[in-house]
Amino acid sequence: MIIPAPRMNPYHAQMRRLPPFPELVAFEAVARHLSFTRAAAELSLTQSAVSHRVRRLEEHLGQRLLNRLNPGLTLTEAGLALLPELSDCLDGLARLGGQKVRRLRVGAGPALSSWWLVGRLPGFMAQRPSLSVELLPIEPGQPLPPNLDVWIAWSVAKDEPASNEQQPLFTERVFPVCSPRLLPGGRPLRNPQALAQMTLLHKASGRVGEWSWPLWLSRLGVDAPTDGTHELHLADMGLVLSAAIEGAGVALSRSLLVQDALEAKRLVVAIDGVEPMLSSKHHVARWPARNHGDADVAAFVAWLQEESAKTVARCDATLQRMVMRAAG
Repeated sequence: MIIPAPRMNPYHAQMRRLPPFPELVAFEAVARHLSFTRAAAELSLTQSAVSHRVRRLEEHLGQRLLNRLNPGLTLTEAGLALLPELSDCLDGLARLGGQKVRRLRVGAGPALSSWWLVGRLPGFMAQRPSLSVELLPIEPGQPLPPNLDVWIAWSVAKDEPASNEQQPLFTERVFPVCSPRLLPGGRPLRNPQALAQMTLLHKASGRVGEWSWPLWLSRLGVDAPTDGTHELHLADMGLVLSAAIEGAGVALSRSLLVQDALEAKRLVVAIDGVEPMLSSKHHVARWPARNHGDADVAAFVAWLQEESAKTVARCDATLQRMVMRAAG
């Protein structure tokens, strides 16, 4: 009796040539952060180990996925094509056997992220328990991290084209702040001329209009040295505010960034009765076309509008009380 050989399923006739999984995970982390350092911290590996894994994946696929610049990284066309599908695949694996969780990738400026947004995100996540949030700081002048779901841009309103993929959020006020340790009795200065003897903290870039100390000194009628003495220049607004809290000098800042520090008495408005200046830029939420109508993005943008309105209103009330007190 001849027993026929079992029929082979053509699906199993060839084994899949799968790329190595740890290498895929390493590339996805690097591509999201555009940084070996941040990817290594996320994966609890050394930068060298992450770099080697990405190299091995490139060798397996036979094409470069990253452009290694000096400094920085960008994705090649192959990397850009791979990242969205890979991220979705890894998200799907993470959901196996558990509740479906969607990850919302949010981008924002470093100062806004650190000084306002990060402390409020748990409140948003409590409203949408099936949603996790990944916050990615966007350095000024740098390209957007790939695969963002929504990001907060700071831009001049007149420069913005009409679009179905953005929503204006808030406009802030600019005013001088400092540590209460710098002020007599911890109270705002009655005489602005005292600024002439204090260190003025400058953000290294963008020092025009309402962000210009010379404009503010002229506006306040302060005769100050013009030789650059009593000035401290710092690379970004986060450093400026950190220096102000440490008592290094007086900073120009804006509503959302300093309201929490004002309420905690870590910073105070430097001059009694000062009239703030309206920022010439405002914040806008933007999202890619693929996320038009996305329920999570819409909920996040609505939450941003509500939270920012609360913060701006509290800050405006603080400033108004000071103006009324000085007038009285």
